[in-house]
Amino acid sequence: MAEYEWLLLPAAGSAMLCLLLVPLGYQVIARGVIFADLAIAQWAALGTLAGLYFLPNHTLAGAPVSSLMFALLAAVAVHLIFRRLAQAKEAWIGILYVVGASLAVLLVSGDPHGAQALQRAASGDLLWASGPAVLAIGMLSALVWLLSLWRPAWMTGAVFMPVFAVAVTYTVSLAGIYVVFATLIMTPLILGTLAGKGPFLAACCGIAGHLSAVVVSVTFDVPVGPAIVVAILVMSLLWLLALRWLAAQNFGALRPEAGRSQ
Repeated sequence: MAEYEWLLLPAAGSAMLCLLLVPLGYQVIARGVIFADLAIAQWAALGTLAGLYFLPNHTLAGAPVSSLMFALLAAVAVHLIFRRLAQAKEAWIGILYVVGASLAVLLVSGDPHGAQALQRAASGDLLWASGPAVLAIGMLSALVWLLSLWRPAWMTGAVFMPVFAVAVTYTVSLAGIYVVFATLIMTPLILGTLAGKGPFLAACCGIAGHLSAVVVSVTFDVPVGPAIVVAILVMSLLWLLALRWLAAQNFGALRPEAGRSQ
């Protein structure tokens, strides 16, 4: 049993990641800014890569300072796009994303290990989560849930985008772009939009997907990031089917009672 104790930190990181991103994902979908989060995540990853070359060892609670700066810059750009270029917002967000991705490729093009750096930025490696990063994400998730209970309207205000940028910065540095996007969108879309369920149930589903992927990654020696993306989708669809089956069972049980009452 002791040989698996090192998995406690990745498991905690997965749980904190889901608790932080899933409620934010509901608001992202409600605002119709689904691809904006991908653009911000890409710029956060670009900031991480830039920090390796220009600001090494400059971190804030486990996340590169440069990543936080680039994510906030992208969040400001997204805010301006939605305010002043709303008619073509998806096109401008696409431009923001592809420019960030291209700059990342150019940045590492002269590095023999550049391809590995790009892969880490895209799919991350949650198995090697650091304690400070997990703690920071845990504190952010607690803040998001407390604010949602105390002042639910904060998510619809101007403060949402900066908080979202900070959340994306820490989660991208921990898990990579793909995992962040999947955690942010898949369970809120499938369980929220299609099944009408709230963030807590969706977060539990995301945690189940994350943990099952970690087990698969360790058991079969496959990359944990792509495994998490696939596992979240499969788990969300299974939960959706289970919820619909339970709803059908409850409806079937109510029909005889309704007939007797008539």
